Amino acid sequence: MATDWHDLIAPPALPGLFARAAMRRQVTGKTLPSLGLRCTLSADADNLQRYRALCGFADGTRLPVTYPHVLAFALQMKLLTDRRFPFPLLGLVHLENRIRLLRPLGGLGPFTVSVHGDKLQAHPKGAQFSLITRLQDQLGLLWEGDSGILCRDIRLDGEPPESSQTESSQTESSPPDEFRLRELDRWTAPANIGRRYARLSGDYNPIHLSAASARLFGFPRAIAHGLWLKARSLAALESQLPPAGYAVEVRFHQPVRLPAELHLLASAAAPSGRLELLGEGQRLHMSGSWQPL
Repeated sequence: MATDWHDLIAPPALPGLFARAAMRRQVTGKTLPSLGLRCTLSADADNLQRYRALCGFADGTRLPVTYPHVLAFALQMKLLTDRRFPFPLLGLVHLENRIRLLRPLGGLGPFTVSVHGDKLQAHPKGAQFSLITRLQDQLGLLWEGDSGILCRDIRLDGEPPESSQTESSQTESSPPDEFRLRELDRWTAPANIGRRYARLSGDYNPIHLSAASARLFGFPRAIAHGLWLKARSLAALESQLPPAGYAVEVRFHQPVRLPAELHLLASAAAPSGRLELLGEGQRLHMSGSWQPL
């Protein structure tokens, strides 16, 4: 199905989109709309500097590999709250995230940022779809993000596909020496990290902001943003990754309840590798890998 692209002259305002998300509670269909949104955007230098500091990225002339998600957040919100989108935003679960970095992200822009939905399929706990985000410049595609998202309030016909990334494949077999994991970094995720990340990213999901707001959605404490966990981990891996020409994917397992002590395990610097983010009692919160394109 061809994407029906809508070009915006400016990013949408977030307050109205949050209000729309709060009012929407019902599934309205079983197919994704053909709608796609595009907008020309540039990074804000002050926001970028504070993002680097919060996530642990070193200063430099290139955007951090996870920063395009921040650039695109308002477009993603507008797409997911559009009346044609069938699933209510509140309650969606971010299962996994894959980034492809084709060329170095030099400068602040301007970039053409686009978002659309794709790959709706059955899942053992509901239905899963991909939120596809792309960043382009005058030479073409620079960066692509694929966020796998679960809607638990719907069932689709057909068998769920087997996961390409399972815990058994990571734990039951002995990996080659170059893929053996060693502790690379450890840090504390403070109780207010959700609010601090929200101020930079625009993502004010109540489950991340405070224990009181998280309890409204069944969590005893606020939980960390998955994309902050990925960004903080890739910042620690920055010296092991090439400037471009690779893909990095992660799967989110158990949520990180704040505050938390976390430690990052990773294989040695190489074109391909693995990572795991562990918490108290060696609880697995995130696992992933990187490989050349």
